[in-house]
Amino acid sequence: MKTLLIVEDEKMIRQGIKAMVQRSGVPVEMIFDCSNGVDALNLLSERHIDVMFTDIRMQKMDGIELVRRVNEMEDKPLIVAISGYDDFTYAVEMLRNGVKEYLLKPVEREKITEVLKKLNDELEQIKHEDTKEKELSLRYLKELIENKSMDEAQRDLVISKYEPYFPEEEYQVCIYNEEPISESYEGILLPEDENGSVIILKAKYVNAFIKNEMYEKCVGVGGIHKGLSEISDAYREASSMRKLAFIMGKTCIYGSDEKASVNDNLKEKGRELLSDSERTKRLQVIGTDKTEDAINIWKKFFKALENGQLEMNEFSDEINKSLAQIPDIYREHITDNDAVMIEKLSSLHSFESLSEYRNNFMDWLLDLSTRLGNRSDDSNIRQKIASAQEYIKENYRSDLNMAVVSNYVSMNYSLFSYSFKQYTGSNFVNYLKEIRIEKAKELLANTDYKIVEISRMVGYDNEKHFMKIFKSMCAVSPGEYRKNMR
Repeated sequence: MKTLLIVEDEKMIRQGIKAMVQRSGVPVEMIFDCSNGVDALNLLSERHIDVMFTDIRMQKMDGIELVRRVNEMEDKPLIVAISGYDDFTYAVEMLRNGVKEYLLKPVEREKITEVLKKLNDELEQIKHEDTKEKELSLRYLKELIENKSMDEAQRDLVISKYEPYFPEEEYQVCIYNEEPISESYEGILLPEDENGSVIILKAKYVNAFIKNEMYEKCVGVGGIHKGLSEISDAYREASSMRKLAFIMGKTCIYGSDEKASVNDNLKEKGRELLSDSERTKRLQVIGTDKTEDAINIWKKFFKALENGQLEMNEFSDEINKSLAQIPDIYREHITDNDAVMIEKLSSLHSFESLSEYRNNFMDWLLDLSTRLGNRSDDSNIRQKIASAQEYIKENYRSDLNMAVVSNYVSMNYSLFSYSFKQYTGSNFVNYLKEIRIEKAKELLANTDYKIVEISRMVGYDNEKHFMKIFKSMCAVSPGEYRKNMR
């Protein structure tokens, strides 16, 4: 058990009971003690207590009144009553109020051990049942959200059963591609699905959650709802927003962001890219010496999704068909690493955005193309990458991204991404991050600038984001680093 409370007005007896508990062999993480019922009630209102031992006769509030008041609380401990009076009326009154055990003073150590073991077993059983109930409720909630395999009667039954456990306040559903770092938002985290990780948050916490935990992430946020009966609508909205966020590369909120309408002619042209003949062209060009053609034909396919000519499910299905055929076409050149990458690329929702997915996809495709014997005809690539490195070092303070730098050195975006990693040994994002953090370390050690000022000086507008990156790379916070260096 985690917590135990001893309520007894005589200090020596409190200490004696505590000593017997500690020697009982039953693990108890924290033991608290109070000299009266009033202090005990205050403690119980502030934190969870697993087991409470209480005397009967005490000043301010006796044990009988304490037990009665505790039973009115929502979060109540298992209770053991201790009395110096062998009076059956006390025992009856206490047991009527839910007391698990009634012990007489002087309490024997063996009896304490026996009672603790019994109560610990009960706590473990309660924990096990709570876990099973939580798993069951999440499974039903998931089915309710997806609106699958439930008729109206089943749906009403699930809602009536789990409504009391659901937030009474207004809530929003958020979908993203990784688990949140903090658990301070009182959210209901659901099992990951084909859209990503799903969390139900009270509406008042959503802005803070996105700002503090999902900075620069592409979260899909549904509209504001209330009650379990509206959960499927809330999920549907968040799901559509997550797909839009994936394509647009930013957090999208239902009611604020919407997908641009595309006329039927453009959609029809987009769907032409789904034909077997078009797929064959995209796959066969990988095995030629036409690197630029390979980049452009795949870029056209990605652009169709970005422009709304293809739906997300159409794009995903076509990508998976292509990935499934590549090992058959180029089987002699497919390595174990390729197989791992193909499996990774088959799951779109595990990527933050279409841009991130496209970069990973094209890097791998160009690498495969290189191994098949294709080389870029541009003999100045190494020189261009060196120029890009110098540009980054001179402009790391500004809002840099790979599109800006690839344009500066006049290279195709995908080819630049692949070549940059080949020549530097690091992808663009990590390379820029390392330069910024190294400069931040220098400023922390040698200047008195505030951390928020240093954050901006090295290119981060969001101080919390800077601190998170710094700690992930240096294992300590910026403040701790400065203290250690001095």
